[in-house]
Amino acid sequence: LYFGEDESMVAEVIDNTTSRGRTLRFLYDGSHEEFKEELYKLGSTPLPFYINRDSAQEDTERYQTIYARNEGAVVASGAGLHFSRELMKRLEIKGVGEAFITIHSGLGNYREIDVEDLTKHRMDSEEMEASQVLVDKVNATKDAGRKVCAVGTQVLRGIASAVSMGGHMKTYSGWTNKFIFPPYDFTVTDALVSNFHLPYSTMLMMVAAFGGYDLVMEAYKKAVKEGYKFGVYGDSMLII
Repeated sequence: LYFGEDESMVAEVIDNTTSRGRTLRFLYDGSHEEFKEELYKLGSTPLPFYINRDSAQEDTERYQTIYARNEGAVVASGAGLHFSRELMKRLEIKGVGEAFITIHSGLGNYREIDVEDLTKHRMDSEEMEASQVLVDKVNATKDAGRKVCAVGTQVLRGIASAVSMGGHMKTYSGWTNKFIFPPYDFTVTDALVSNFHLPYSTMLMMVAAFGGYDLVMEAYKKAVKEGYKFGVYGDSMLII
């Protein structure tokens, strides 16, 4: 495959993905930083398809959480976009601790489920890391009888992929394709911040599994009635 008007960027297909996509190996004679710069010139911010416009320069900064550190994801956490530095400082003053999990979210999050039997749906695998720092903080929080709040369904799924016995977490570095839908027993996470998701999405099913189907559907009816904004740049809710 050749990219760019002068076809100077070359890649070969080396594998298929579980979601009918392709894995590419780029052939580039230069440093990683040079390659990344050239690649970024060819692309644009990968806004979800339901944001019915081309991406603008401001999206490069807006479609990103303030605490993102590691390269790899192409999907930003909609719930995480609500957190500003001012809000983080106010939470810190109130005694709310913070710890971070790395999830390299892929475009498979936007793929609608097209099977009647949910056990037959295959999630795209995503790379993740639950570090020792995160695990120690979460486990200490649980042992102290305090609550753990996940910011976003990706974080909720990442935590569920690294649970151990007694409502604790364990370190994990690797891939997860965990698909969560009702009923599901969450042993670590006590609360969830999440945006309003689209129908037939894996994110909505995760939220329904966490908050309970009836309660979540009632919240969504209110959101529709009141004209809340759905999707990644939309409104958010807290489930406790």
